[in-house]
Amino acid sequence: MADNRLSDNKNVLYLIIGVLLVAVGVLGFNLYQAKTQPEGLQINVGPDGLKIRSK
Repeated sequence: MADNRLSDNKNVLYLIIGVLLVAVGVLGFNLYQAKTQPEGLQINVGPDGLKIRSK
């Protein structure tokens, strides 16, 4: 019975490690995307009209 509880604890630990790895991957990807956006002027034309933003 104690062995079963130990196995459950390992599964929970693996789950937590997996979730943390996914979170680090998502945050890293978002940081990469933010760094690779071109600098300068951004012009958007949409239903609200023309929008010009400086980056």
